[in-house]
Amino acid sequence: MQKKQLKLGAFLSVPGNHSGAWRHPDAVTETDMDFDWYMRLAQLAERGKFDTIFFQDTAAVGGSDKLAQGDMTRTKLSRIVKLEPTATLAALAVGTSHIGLIATATTTYNEPYNIARRFATIDHISKGRAGWNLVTSQIEDEAGNFTADPHMAHGLRYERAAEFYDVVAGLWDSWEDDAFIKDKEKGQYFDPEKMHFLHHRGQYFSVRGPLNVSRSPQGRPVVAQAGSSEPGRELAARTADVVFTAQTEIEDARAFYADVKGRMAKYGRHPDEMKIMPGFSPIVGRTMEEAQAKFQRLQDLLPDDVALSSLDRFTKGMGIENYPLDGPMPELPEANTAKARRDLIMTMARRGNMTLREVARSVSAAQGHRMLIGTPEYIADEMQLWLETGAADGFNVICNYYPGPLEEFVELVIPELQRRGIFRTEYEGRTLRENLGLARPANVFAKRDQAAE
Repeated sequence: MQKKQLKLGAFLSVPGNHSGAWRHPDAVTETDMDFDWYMRLAQLAERGKFDTIFFQDTAAVGGSDKLAQGDMTRTKLSRIVKLEPTATLAALAVGTSHIGLIATATTTYNEPYNIARRFATIDHISKGRAGWNLVTSQIEDEAGNFTADPHMAHGLRYERAAEFYDVVAGLWDSWEDDAFIKDKEKGQYFDPEKMHFLHHRGQYFSVRGPLNVSRSPQGRPVVAQAGSSEPGRELAARTADVVFTAQTEIEDARAFYADVKGRMAKYGRHPDEMKIMPGFSPIVGRTMEEAQAKFQRLQDLLPDDVALSSLDRFTKGMGIENYPLDGPMPELPEANTAKARRDLIMTMARRGNMTLREVARSVSAAQGHRMLIGTPEYIADEMQLWLETGAADGFNVICNYYPGPLEEFVELVIPELQRRGIFRTEYEGRTLRENLGLARPANVFAKRDQAAE
């Protein structure tokens, strides 16, 4: 019997996830805007047989409100600029052949028709490798760029997101797979019986349809979701093929895994129809001592004021810089954004009895995700344990800088996973759904017509 197989995403958080790592002498800072580097990283991940690459996105410069007030701490941080991800995916599709292509697009500052069209197009260009990471916008800075200041309330954003998804999914099914007959002799381009108007009328959207893109190779692009709050979990259970999440302790990861998958039945879904993939940042060494030394080198590049700035979006103006760094971590206020990450940070602080300095430096190192520091064998041990004990179906690998750490993971950790028989040596198929082990969804209109016959 084949062992359960890991699913892997390469979260390309360029020029690096660690808040100080862009200063490392081996870090290539041009990875933020140079498309040639995007292509090299995508091809590197494909060489490692990753299921997908993944781009996070926000339509704002993080901390721009602070910059506008004259706070110059942000000038010491990277991840300020990046290429727009859906355009980037379309370009990457022509230089790759098997790896999935997932990008973030918010439901708060977009319209469903545009998103449906964009990702269906990428699915066609890539021959079935596109994925949409559905988010509701995590940072309040985005509101100021869309005539929407203040940011929509958390609960309302998820209400809008649920309806947004329904519209997008319906538009993706506008055409049945065999709708376009293109009969030159009869002069008929498509079968009107296999074209479907949506005629959606809801609280947030009125969309007639149909989509002006035919049904894509996967039927529908893969839908990922990253929310871990209560409404985020519920939306994921109903809609998501893949769930990205931040989990630092295996017990919490198991509880999250069981909770989200346990909600799927009421939506007529089987747990195997979703892959849950926590993120982690690897630091690979040929010995444990070498790996720890690499981590310490990164931490040495992280001033305390920069570390504190990583907590800034969770503080809601509480003036966290005025608290003693070596005193206890103060309680973060309830927030309208990133609720689950705020809760994770506070849980971590309480369990570890951590000071403010320790929390700030931890969050700056991995942005709330887990750090896995050690030999290839140790990292593979941890990944296998989570896979085989109900904590994860796979992982989103988030490197501290590029390209070195991703190269090390591909060259050292991937072969160890393959040796254990828990990760592929060749891709199973050509589409992202095939490689993730997810079925191609039936067209909802065709299914309804068949049921009525």
